[in-house]
Amino acid sequence: MRAVVMHAPRDVRVEDVAAPEIVEPTDAVIRVTAACICGSDLWPYRGVAELGGPTRMGHEYIGVVERIGDGVRDIGVGDFVVGSFVASDNTCEICRAGYQSRCVHQVMMGAIGTQAEYARIPHADGTLVKVPGEPTPAQARSLLAASDVLGTGWFAAVAAEAGPGKTVAVVGDGAVGLLGVLAARRLGAERVIAMSRHADRQALARRFGATDVVEERGEAGVARIKELTGGYGAHSTIEAVGTQESMTQAIGATRPGGHVGYVGVAHGVELDGLELFFATVNLLGGPAPVRRFLPDLVDLIMTDRIDPGAVFDLTLPIEEAAEGYRAMDERRATKVLLTL
Repeated sequence: MRAVVMHAPRDVRVEDVAAPEIVEPTDAVIRVTAACICGSDLWPYRGVAELGGPTRMGHEYIGVVERIGDGVRDIGVGDFVVGSFVASDNTCEICRAGYQSRCVHQVMMGAIGTQAEYARIPHADGTLVKVPGEPTPAQARSLLAASDVLGTGWFAAVAAEAGPGKTVAVVGDGAVGLLGVLAARRLGAERVIAMSRHADRQALARRFGATDVVEERGEAGVARIKELTGGYGAHSTIEAVGTQESMTQAIGATRPGGHVGYVGVAHGVELDGLELFFATVNLLGGPAPVRRFLPDLVDLIMTDRIDPGAVFDLTLPIEEAAEGYRAMDERRATKVLLTL
């Protein structure tokens, strides 16, 4: 089968690899109908995260179940499914508490690679959600977004306690940050401030419900957020980048007693203990438990109440995956969808 393999920074190839097989009785094998490139895929692409040799890429996916193991009960052959970027049993104590991304039996789908024609899904019953009916092309795009960036943006908004009467600041205008805007508004936030310097992303943020846009960064960005909030800072802040600057900006933009939901994969982030002590903010984040939100997100998508698929602004066949990586790296695309 065809699959995307990264050999070194900026060296992405589409190669023939062995098709997946059922390994455990709880596995399923799906025919991937669409995959995409994630902002986190750019860390190894740029050489920031180290590769241990040729690496299969991708962790976001939708598709049709082709085969199931003897232990799979809730998912059947022929089901159209979407799953989280972390496979989980959805039954352990951590899963039942709503943190499936930290399941004691978790499998990171990035270790399997879903930018491919077929993918093995561990813990199929706990990981996959069956989609009712046959999605339209627009709904399919949105379901693909739900596999990671929508679910991650949603978790960030929930972790930041976005809700009625709240002002939410969003640090980061990539796909996760933009869908964090959508999530915050769906959760009832009164005001959502998107921090962005790019006109196309500002426009999409407003489409998703942003009420304000702040172009300043760093200390100037924090000052602008406080100016817009009467000197207090945001009640809730989403951090969707993962750098020192973005985390410092997120904490600084949040009022005392406020909440920061951080979902940017941290690279080189260090927090000064004394500054954190006097910030007096609540921090919650990490790998998003997408599986917690998937049933509700699938319902919102299949009833056309949200359109997160709008975040995909470039669609390419899988054979042109290398161009998709270049486009995202050069910020010519926000989110690239790969067709199969």
